[in-house]
Amino acid sequence: MARLPRFILPGQPQHVVLRGNNRTEIFCVEADYRFYIDKLRLACEKHGCDIHVYVLMTNHVHLLITPHKEQSLSKALQMLGRYYVQFFNHCYRRTGTLWEGRYKATLIDTEAYLLTCMRYIELNPIRAGMVAHPSEYPWSSYGCNALGQTDNLVNPHPETHSQPP
Repeated sequence: MARLPRFILPGQPQHVVLRGNNRTEIFCVEADYRFYIDKLRLACEKHGCDIHVYVLMTNHVHLLITPHKEQSLSKALQMLGRYYVQFFNHCYRRTGTLWEGRYKATLIDTEAYLLTCMRYIELNPIRAGMVAHPSEYPWSSYGCNALGQTDNLVNPHPETHSQPP
């Protein structure tokens, strides 16, 4: 059966979730996170997407991302997946899929939902019991969005530029 097409509106942010197959680890060491962030930035630059918020958990990823063209999001994530799966499989001497199916994407259609989604993403490490405060988790956009730290991956969303998440 054919897959249903995704509903993408260029210029509208999406909440994207990618999960490890069977919820297994997709990041094991610092180098994994750094490689993923670097390739995510390159894929978004090449295919026209802005990352506003992100968190890389050990077995899944949340992104708040705005595609600029109808195919931007799928092409960026496809490029990222090719690089990262090959890297991960090589490093850990494994084969096969890393992801649990296709990425999930939800259209963000109001400013209130945008702010709620931002908080949800950046507070994920707290809900998982990994840290007591989001500033303690190094693999998220919290430092940039809440504390003003430099993060070359993050491009603040225009509706939230002057508001904390």
